[in-house]
Amino acid sequence: MTRSNTNNNRRTVYITAVGLLVLSLGAVFVVRSFGSESGADGFLGGSKSCDDPTQIQLTTTPEMQGTLETAAKSLATKGGKNNTPCLQFTITSAPSSKVAQDVANGSDSRPDLWVPDSSLWVAQADDGDSVPTIAVPSIATSPMVLVGQKSAFADTSSWLRTMALPNEAALLDPLSTSAGALTLLAIQSERQKTSTSDGQVSEVIVPLAQALGSMAKPLTDGNALLSRAAVEGSKSVVPTSEQAFVKWQAANPNAQLKPIVPSTGTLFLDYPIVVTAKSETEQATSAANALAAEMLSDSYSQARADAGFRDAQMSPLSGGRGVGDVTQLAKPTSQGIDKALLNWTRLSLSTHSLAVIDVSGSMAEKVGNKTRMQLTIEAAMGGLSLFPSSASLGLWTFSTTIGTDKADYKELVPIAPLSDNQRGKILGQLKIQHPIPNGGTGLYDTAIAAVRQVRQQYDQSAVNTVLLFTDGKNDDPGSPTLQETVRRLKAQADETRPVRIIALGMGPDANPDELRTLAAATGGQAYVARDPGDLRKVFIDALQSR
Repeated sequence: MTRSNTNNNRRTVYITAVGLLVLSLGAVFVVRSFGSESGADGFLGGSKSCDDPTQIQLTTTPEMQGTLETAAKSLATKGGKNNTPCLQFTITSAPSSKVAQDVANGSDSRPDLWVPDSSLWVAQADDGDSVPTIAVPSIATSPMVLVGQKSAFADTSSWLRTMALPNEAALLDPLSTSAGALTLLAIQSERQKTSTSDGQVSEVIVPLAQALGSMAKPLTDGNALLSRAAVEGSKSVVPTSEQAFVKWQAANPNAQLKPIVPSTGTLFLDYPIVVTAKSETEQATSAANALAAEMLSDSYSQARADAGFRDAQMSPLSGGRGVGDVTQLAKPTSQGIDKALLNWTRLSLSTHSLAVIDVSGSMAEKVGNKTRMQLTIEAAMGGLSLFPSSASLGLWTFSTTIGTDKADYKELVPIAPLSDNQRGKILGQLKIQHPIPNGGTGLYDTAIAAVRQVRQQYDQSAVNTVLLFTDGKNDDPGSPTLQETVRRLKAQADETRPVRIIALGMGPDANPDELRTLAAATGGQAYVARDPGDLRKVFIDALQSR
């Protein structure tokens, strides 16, 4: 913040507009600053007594910029009267995630005040010295809604069930948009009202993260998603804010889309005013309070509502717009926000994996009407469908002495991107596999060789893993001991090229201690499905632990 210089108590009228300044991360900044001799024509402290107004740099989200400009202009006309401070606002717009990143990175261009669309970004703006303080908890609100055609809403009992429907992927990027992040957080928050398990959440989130993470560019344009959902026959369900939908609907009055809120409730965008100034924070806080008083005044309520925003008390919009009264879900904690975003970051990374499947004789044993081999192949084929085309996957089988030079493993399909051709090769090989009579479980030699193979083809942009399917424990007398295997795995480890074993055991003969020890030697995890019906859940859990 600075004080403006005067020149014979006069100022030249000026207007600067830097529109559509596209940064390297795609953020769009729009800057406006208005001034005049008396301040009445711009966003200044506004009477002739305001010769030296306090300069306030404020950044907000694009949809809120015009609303704040109107409030700042109104405030300017009152400057110097009835103890109203003399303020000159320069208002810019940028996505909240971008501002949070800039503040956290110690950018010199950080504003004095910041109005993000959601307070969830405030903790993400920690620069290591301090977290920005919230001066005003909320100047406007807007609930999260789900938008789609009537036929797309088969189950609206919860966020999770709605997102689990076989719809087109329409989730905005949770790492850069509040709509995306709040969708993940709503799924977690509603669990206080439901009996949803971790596994049920994973079955929805893991494939969604893999699908969206494989896109060349994250989804950040909510209007584009709404337009796609409006196409006749579309099954898209778009999580967005009520305000965003109301504005889109006004521009597209004939679109057959409707907003709903799941029965469990919803979370709100809350538009706080945050002090991000490094110095003179008291002046910034005073300016925030003055601007908030203007925004929350009765005289300004209609302008706020016209822009599609609810008041700070979350009162429904008038005129039949929006979704009316809604139930509010419990607001997530900063720890919950961090966990959700970090989890999504991990899950959305591409995969570079080698699937290694046990074909030893014991895989012929029946479990109900199917053999262990059949159940394992079905689980592997189902798991294959969870990987997007950007993932890379290969296939080995293992049993004692089945490979070249009597190795305990055999390469069937080399690791390669999951094109239709690669996917077809893997499916084709899986379908023809059968247990080898009297074949032993050469687990240890196979684990060492598989990790070595993945590391030789290491992909720096992906999570590199060995997916190890087995129904038993090592019974190859010619193999190294478990302790020796662990020593070798640790000896060949490379911190710059980590390769983790994700071990999936099945049936009563699977040794969980042995599998955990093997996996832990590489920083991986082990899972055992005693019930064959749990194989898909185990596979989902394994992907989540990458």
